[in-house]
Amino acid sequence: MNEKILNETARAMVAPGRGILAADESTGTIKKRFDKIGIDNVEANRQAYRDMLFNTPDFEKYTSGVILFEETLFQKSLSGVPFPELLASKGVIPGIKVDQGAKPLFGGGAEETITEGLDGLRERLQKYKAAGARFAKWRAVIVIGDGTPSDYAIHTNAHALARYAALCQEADIVPIVEPEVLMDADNSIEICESVTDRTLEAVFHELYLQKVLLEGIVLKPNMVVSGAKCPTQAGVQEVAERTLKILKRRVPIAVPGIAFLSGGQSDQLATAHLDAMNKIGGFTWGLTFSYGRALQAAALKAWGGSNVEAGKAAHLHRAKMNGLASLGKWDKSLEAA
Repeated sequence: MNEKILNETARAMVAPGRGILAADESTGTIKKRFDKIGIDNVEANRQAYRDMLFNTPDFEKYTSGVILFEETLFQKSLSGVPFPELLASKGVIPGIKVDQGAKPLFGGGAEETITEGLDGLRERLQKYKAAGARFAKWRAVIVIGDGTPSDYAIHTNAHALARYAALCQEADIVPIVEPEVLMDADNSIEICESVTDRTLEAVFHELYLQKVLLEGIVLKPNMVVSGAKCPTQAGVQEVAERTLKILKRRVPIAVPGIAFLSGGQSDQLATAHLDAMNKIGGFTWGLTFSYGRALQAAALKAWGGSNVEAGKAAHLHRAKMNGLASLGKWDKSLEAA
């Protein structure tokens, strides 16, 4: 493990004014998105869509890294350049999703899952590194429901996250540690806060036990929000304050940065929450974004399978808005600019 390389890469991933594009949708997930715009889910269309995103002029000003799906890591751009090489030429760090999905957790509560993919990961990481990947991502899913999450689900997922992180660092690949407390139930923001607190406590305990170098990771947590089905939705300032309270309690200052997932929030709301936290300040980590749908939805709709320039314009706008939010310099009025 090269501590210097890991730390330098992690810090570059959360550089001021820049964040991470999560373009690692599985074939099944991107099908759902293509279906909404009437596009066939074939490899040529997936390649063309990602080519549009990665060739957006100036998106690298606001984008430090891109998480790729395995298919994309080994694809080439429409001009024949391997995607990792294309990104690296723009100063954007290529990354790779390495987990193999959340599966039902035997002995867990209703809908609780465990993320799989540790078998053979050491060997896969070497293959990904040779293809140009410098960081990786693993998502653990924590479900809020009647009697959930159980301590069992939290701790088994925390253990797997830490094992993945240790294997990544062994290969000099920065692990994005993503414990996602889902926000699609009817719970209050207070419950989300409590579950996020429990989850982060367990994750950092496991990272310590498995000797993961905190200076060489990036944390990708959920924000503390009201459940999507909750009749009372917390405001932007409350979300920012509660999220920062838990992060300051549980995330050591050794961690270079935190890159939030959007978790189904609307484009502007995800931006507003990030901006509000950076306006509050008072923390040492880089605080930025690692958005998928919240960065891509507008671009995908504008592209529609053929309008490349419109897709690029929509992508650049959202990247710029989130880049400003990561500095605490966003304002809603900029959305119409």
